[in-house]
Amino acid sequence: MHFYARAQANKIKANLDPYPLHMLSKEPAGETVFITTPDSTRLRAITAGSGPTVVLVHGYAVTVREWNILFEQFLALGCRVIAFDLRGHGQSTIGSDGITSAAMAGDIQVVLEHFDVRDAVLVGHSAGGFLSIRFMLDQPQNAQARLKGVVLMAALAGNVLEGAPQNRLQIPLLKSGLLLSIARSDPYGWLFGASLAGQTPAPSMIRALLDMFVTTNHKALLPMLQALGDEDYYPRLGEIKIPCVVVCGTLDQTTPRWHSERLGKAIAGARNMWLEGKGHIIHWEAPQAIVEAVQSLQR
Repeated sequence: MHFYARAQANKIKANLDPYPLHMLSKEPAGETVFITTPDSTRLRAITAGSGPTVVLVHGYAVTVREWNILFEQFLALGCRVIAFDLRGHGQSTIGSDGITSAAMAGDIQVVLEHFDVRDAVLVGHSAGGFLSIRFMLDQPQNAQARLKGVVLMAALAGNVLEGAPQNRLQIPLLKSGLLLSIARSDPYGWLFGASLAGQTPAPSMIRALLDMFVTTNHKALLPMLQALGDEDYYPRLGEIKIPCVVVCGTLDQTTPRWHSERLGKAIAGARNMWLEGKGHIIHWEAPQAIVEAVQSLQR
């Protein structure tokens, strides 16, 4: 077993890197702003540029660093870009309302208000897409007043365990603390990282992803994992009136394609984009596709 794992990890390490590790490890360059929410959560945001606004909402157990490539690409296109650490992630704290989907979706509104965002495109990745959906459902008028469109990438509206054998294995391991030990080990950390990638996992992407994952306080975020499994907003997707583009890698095992298929069908006017051979980390595997999705909503 260990010999096989070592051989697989060595194959992954030999793959070519589209981006060097230092590019994927750095934070976006911009002005750092700290925003205090009504429950005294302190959200760290980074903003730069002027022009059409793009707001980026990352997924579970990462930080604004996941947006480094896209942040630069949007700036180069003349956009104003805003990214923030979700509560309990990176440099953002956890206030009195704790880690709940309601509180975290409310944080999106706080960020939009702080920067007086109008006609923006909101981009939500994975759990960030889940929170973006909850925000649109909880505060439809505010969402419609501030957003021109939403990109849901590798996203879901709940039921994270359904049709996802990988999640059924990994989430219990994460809750027990074992997955963190696995992620820190070689070769097994490489195999875990590769499970989030597509057909050809890039070593630099796995290293950068694992670096964020192993420095996350997972114990504090367990309620977020629970919400992803317990909550189900699929029956309410018809309430969403904001134009959406739903982007998914065909090899995504974390949010399998049924999530994106259902999002695309249930949200009025939504459009699906399928990325052949890509996995869950499409912000790095296919950034140009995300740019194109955003641009289609800015027109």
